[in-house]
Amino acid sequence: MKAVVWHGIGDIRQEDVPEPHIQEPTDAIVQLTATAICGTDLHMVRGTMIDMQPGTILGHEGVGIIEDIGSGVRNLNIGDRVVIPSTIACGYCVYCRAGYFSQCDHANPNGPRAGTVFFGGPKQTGPIHGLQAEKARIPFANVGLVKLPEEMSDDQAILLSDIFPTGYFGAELAEIAPGDTVAVFGCGPVGQFTIAGAKLLGAGRILAVDQIPSRLDMARAQGAEVIDFSTEDPVQTILDLTGGIGVDRTIDAVGVDAERPHSGPAAQQAEQHTQEFQQEVQHIAPQTTPQSNGWQPGDAPSQAVRWAVEALAKVGTLSIIGVYPPTVQFFPLGMAMNKNLTINLGNCHHRKYIPTLVDMVRNGTIDPTMILTHVEPFSSAIEAYKAFDERLAGWMKVELVPEL
Repeated sequence: MKAVVWHGIGDIRQEDVPEPHIQEPTDAIVQLTATAICGTDLHMVRGTMIDMQPGTILGHEGVGIIEDIGSGVRNLNIGDRVVIPSTIACGYCVYCRAGYFSQCDHANPNGPRAGTVFFGGPKQTGPIHGLQAEKARIPFANVGLVKLPEEMSDDQAILLSDIFPTGYFGAELAEIAPGDTVAVFGCGPVGQFTIAGAKLLGAGRILAVDQIPSRLDMARAQGAEVIDFSTEDPVQTILDLTGGIGVDRTIDAVGVDAERPHSGPAAQQAEQHTQEFQQEVQHIAPQTTPQSNGWQPGDAPSQAVRWAVEALAKVGTLSIIGVYPPTVQFFPLGMAMNKNLTINLGNCHHRKYIPTLVDMVRNGTIDPTMILTHVEPFSSAIEAYKAFDERLAGWMKVELVPEL
């Protein structure tokens, strides 16, 4: 079968690989009818997520049809159409029972203290082969797979595999109360769903920070007040828009691939931290591709979280859902402590949220396809990766459809 395979930093290929098979009684084999490219996948290719194993199939978003099931899967049938949560969980450990599915004790082959395991990740997450393939093995399928209603399209369902739950999770971590003023840093796919989640939780005002016009346009279309950090200082603008107080909640939906401003009033201040940013990049991604080849990490890994802390009112809440690998060791701790901030962060517990979000889509509360900009054939996966990596205008979210 065809799959997108990681061979090295800046080196991914679509190639033939062996088909998966049942290994455990709770496994299922799913024939993918839709997969997608996520910003997290770019971390693997850019080198900001280390210890990737050559030969690993990438991708952690999937929708498909069950082709085979193990004897321990008692709640699903061959032929069922399902969405696959990005993180893998057993469903029976104390963490899963409490809803902390991304901290499952049993799913990670590296042991109970190894943390989150997701499809297509680095060594510390398994690795478990990913979902950018024609077929995939799904561990703990009796818990992980969520059966889809007939009326839900693949285009809708693929967005419930990871980014809609993650955005909603980020809004929930921010402890948004009705009427709160919220700032979302990063208006990529997860940032867009964070804005949507904040609206669903009753935020009074939402300020959205980015520099890519098409992303800001989409945020504005959702009703957010947009701030272009390449033309204005985002922190000062937020203070101006809130009477000098700051916002109640901030959400970092960017993560380690943040970029600093190279123009506008915020550029001068960022320039003062150039050496610090360069040291952060070198520490996080000691190996990268030559700049002319693309696949470059962001040039200011701590920029988004710095702004998020600065923009908060005293006693505010910071939510971090942008991806930071275990190698990251920076954070403006002193500033956060001096303002008595609450900080909530982590990996999304996808299985907790997906059934609720399925119901929201089914009853018309929200249509997630508002952020789906490209549906490409699976055979064009590498070209789609490159366009997404280069942040080309209009390339918000890319679905890949295998030619079945």
